[in-house]
Amino acid sequence: MPDTGSSEASDRDLLSPDQYARHGCPHAAWARLRRQDPVHWVAEWAGDPYWAITRHREIIEISKHPDLFLSSPGFTLSPHGEEAEGGRNLLDMDPPEHQTYRSLVSKRFTPRALVPLQKQVDQITNEVLDRVVTGGDETARIDFVEDVAALLPIWVIAEMLGVPNSDWMNLFHWTNAAVGAADPEYQQGRSVAETRAAAIQEMFGYFEALSEDRRRNPQDDLASVLVHARIEGEPMPVYERLSYFAMLLAAGNETTRNATSGGLLALIENPDQLELVRRRPDLLDGLVEEILRYVSPVIHMCRTAAHDIELTGRTIRAGQRVVLFYPSANRDESVFDEPDQFRIERHPNRHLAFGVGEHVCLGSHVARMELRAIFRHLADRLDFVEVDGPVERLRMNVVGGIKHLPIRYRLRPVS
Repeated sequence: MPDTGSSEASDRDLLSPDQYARHGCPHAAWARLRRQDPVHWVAEWAGDPYWAITRHREIIEISKHPDLFLSSPGFTLSPHGEEAEGGRNLLDMDPPEHQTYRSLVSKRFTPRALVPLQKQVDQITNEVLDRVVTGGDETARIDFVEDVAALLPIWVIAEMLGVPNSDWMNLFHWTNAAVGAADPEYQQGRSVAETRAAAIQEMFGYFEALSEDRRRNPQDDLASVLVHARIEGEPMPVYERLSYFAMLLAAGNETTRNATSGGLLALIENPDQLELVRRRPDLLDGLVEEILRYVSPVIHMCRTAAHDIELTGRTIRAGQRVVLFYPSANRDESVFDEPDQFRIERHPNRHLAFGVGEHVCLGSHVARMELRAIFRHLADRLDFVEVDGPVERLRMNVVGGIKHLPIRYRLRPVS
């Protein structure tokens, strides 16, 4: 059944974390705005007013003009009292600073540079799945998010950073708390700010110790690159360096985790597509791209107008915020035929799941590599799967995530 979201979502719901926790993406509301008012002023909600940008073409237009639409002073919008701590990383930097910082690690994320990592990704994928193998015709029950989807991306980015595997799960818990601080499950009785601050403090403390080790003992990893990086001939400032670590960890973990869990759910709900990729392994890349389009793990990014700007008949004033809703762009009827349908043979598939322009996702090639690995092995080894309980979603308006996906399944060992 197509995922069309809640039909009753109002302006107040478009950035409401509760909307995403209870109902997922408000696809019906976005479809209405695409038809009626694709550059829509939202004044009445729990946070600062903003322009809701819901169409593919306007999101591309804004993203390709970082001089007109700035990532600073903040790249996301949250309800008052739930704002993320202001950072100093790639996501909220503008030209030319953004390119200076991005170029420090960008060579590590090219397809060519990632070739040696492919074998490790396959090994990690098999290790993750071997933990949940079932015997014979027996079925088992797991939380797919906690037991499978969450493990592969955190282990891969930890490997790239140079974190020893004994510490991988610490990174997992800190990232959950920092990114999901607005979700009651991760707060443990504390406020949003307290939850996020405690996680960031632990994360920063860990990465400062790792940095000190890499100063003395450089390795072939991202930690060593960041520690020895120079900005205009000087060492990277401490806060920027630690924020860079945290950004790489969160971005390398959360989006791929949620694409994996959302992708499996889409295949469960569309078993003909799972059967199709089993019969046609050549469609694996198409499956990955359709998962990215259909799931769209990043819900929004925010920009701030540098000047008064005309866009699709609207005047956006200097200083006003514009919110780019990527899942809406990825269901744009003017770009995608039957956009609410999950079709792995879709071609072309011009989705914006990784953004566009200078802020296009640095780790997009890593994410695709991980998704190809996990779904190739699942297609080969998974004999049976069904949802086995309530699907619980993250209370967050930046990353659209499934927190818990209970499944009943049957999984074979490696052939």
